[in-house]
Amino acid sequence: MLRDVLIVSNLSRKRRPEEDKMNIITIKEDVIPEIEELMNLYGDVGWSAYTNDGMRLKKAIENSLKVLTAWDDDKLVGLIRVIGDNQTIIYIQDILVLQKYQGQGIGSHLLKRILEEYQVIRQVILMTEQNEKTIRFYEKCGMVKISDHNCIAFMK
Repeated sequence: MLRDVLIVSNLSRKRRPEEDKMNIITIKEDVIPEIEELMNLYGDVGWSAYTNDGMRLKKAIENSLKVLTAWDDDKLVGLIRVIGDNQTIIYIQDILVLQKYQGQGIGSHLLKRILEEYQVIRQVILMTEQNEKTIRFYEKCGMVKISDHNCIAFMK
């Protein structure tokens, strides 16, 4: 299992300076969290379509091509997973970070790791909700809208 460490500051305008500290976030590769940990993470960000069936969510994660998780000690604070053929296309299916830990570079780090690992893949696809915060995040990470490639996406 490959691991790396990300040191983040949990600085927040809502916190008092004496509450600020540095957190050591450990990134683990292909570690599948327990159902309760997954339910907490997905529930915290409001992804209720996933939390309706915890066993199905865990199986989906297990069947992923790649899973990176972010941990603050033994607490799951973030996850990114990839599906695809590992040759010509990958799909970044989920990338999420507990709300309390957002804005600290964890999501950016997870996405950067995936983009580096799969840089030879021709198509790296990610579909997400359309709002300014989300668009800014992905553009900051080097991704572009599909419309910039003169393409269109469909879903059912």
